[in-house]
Amino acid sequence: PLYKKPPADSHALGEWGKASKLQLSEGELKQQEELIERYAINIYLSDRISLHRHIEDKRMYECKSRKFDYRRLPTTSVIIAFYNEAWSTLLRTIHSVLETSPAVLLKEIILVDDLSDRVYLKTQLETYISNLDRVRLIRTNKREGLVRARLIGATFATGDVLTFLDCHCECNSGWLEPLLERISKDETTVVCPVIDTIDWNTFEFYMQTGEPMIGGFDWRLTFQWHSVPKHERDRRKSRIDPIRSPTMAGGLFAVSKKYFQYLGTYDTGMEVWGGENLELSFRVWQCGGKLEIHPCSHVGHVFPKRAPYARPNFLQNTARAAEVWMDEYKEHFYNRNPPARKEAYGDISERKLLRERLKCQSFDWYLKNVFSNLHVPEDRPGWHGAVRSMGISSECLDYNSPDNNPTGANLSLFGCHGQGGNQFFEYTSNKEIRFNSVTELCAEVPEQKKYVGMQNCPKDGFPIPANIIWHFKEDGTIFHPHSGLCLSAFR
Repeated sequence: PLYKKPPADSHALGEWGKASKLQLSEGELKQQEELIERYAINIYLSDRISLHRHIEDKRMYECKSRKFDYRRLPTTSVIIAFYNEAWSTLLRTIHSVLETSPAVLLKEIILVDDLSDRVYLKTQLETYISNLDRVRLIRTNKREGLVRARLIGATFATGDVLTFLDCHCECNSGWLEPLLERISKDETTVVCPVIDTIDWNTFEFYMQTGEPMIGGFDWRLTFQWHSVPKHERDRRKSRIDPIRSPTMAGGLFAVSKKYFQYLGTYDTGMEVWGGENLELSFRVWQCGGKLEIHPCSHVGHVFPKRAPYARPNFLQNTARAAEVWMDEYKEHFYNRNPPARKEAYGDISERKLLRERLKCQSFDWYLKNVFSNLHVPEDRPGWHGAVRSMGISSECLDYNSPDNNPTGANLSLFGCHGQGGNQFFEYTSNKEIRFNSVTELCAEVPEQKKYVGMQNCPKDGFPIPANIIWHFKEDGTIFHPHSGLCLSAFR
């Protein structure tokens, strides 16, 4: 590496990625709370952890013993865009790149400041990085948002490969070589590291040691993690082979600069952040590339307590992606997100021309060949949307489950809001009432019970259990043959 980490101090806070907790006085506790409120990360603690801390390397044995021919690997520019990022998390990201990346491969780190207004990110930052080799700082002259800020960074990059990182990451040793080696073998591959979680409150580094998760999406077009399907397991020869992933989380990936330009970089019509990761994922796959996660490359990422700044454009960005790439399948997205139909998503004629010019495949091809285990809704006319009570006509069926347990709630009534979401249901030709904006859940009546719960629907082609079959009768009642009961509501 360009810089060597100082020797490990096992007594230091957070060393080896261990969790830390400070014993604080009342005044200090108040300061800590204020910083959490401002950054959605425990910066009071971060400021007290070394910027050069060591992370325990728990990668698989085969990853650690891999040898690389460094003269044959492409060079990279690491691009980090930020807006009002905290001092210690930003600098820890920079140092971790400098201290884990082989000097012959790292052309430069390009920091893009997207019009931050915090004082310490002005002269103080300039002075600090002027003492670091191969770190450049570029400032935008208006607020561009993540997508355009990254593109500005890319135009200054001189490396063969662009590696995009978020501004609160810590790279694990050996993270860079597998990404670059994969791209050197196939320039049309976009490669992501395994994203390990750094706890926003304790700064514990949780390294995923088993098989990593891969990216997908639900029909609201929200990114989801899920496990590697059997057909992909069977395709791979060893456990350190890259894993094909239908989508990427978006913050951390490497791509050949030449290929990124050929592919049409990012859609610059996208504002701030959100949705750009799915747009790029669809485009890579549909236009002849591959998207992979490399099990030997690990980068930790602090997932903030909440998004530190709003992303009002999420629906607009997502609608752009749907309009350009999803063909007739975009209807499933709009059905589950009625407000998105009204979004002014801007001019997409250039992106459609790009799709023609690159002779890209249809979304139908993508669903059959890349994400074949995603259930495609039927959305038969008249059989999807809100289910309104005939007795209490201002109320609709509503399902609201805890985040960590999708089947952990019962169906209830709630004022009809017309926004899809918790009130979007689909009645299928298999006679199921599906709640499928996120996962595929089916309404059930548990044995001997009088309430309606949710269970995971059977996988496509599997038999349908009797307790999830429902009949909609002519008179408007919803009948459950297995229990012989009808759906009714009471106050």
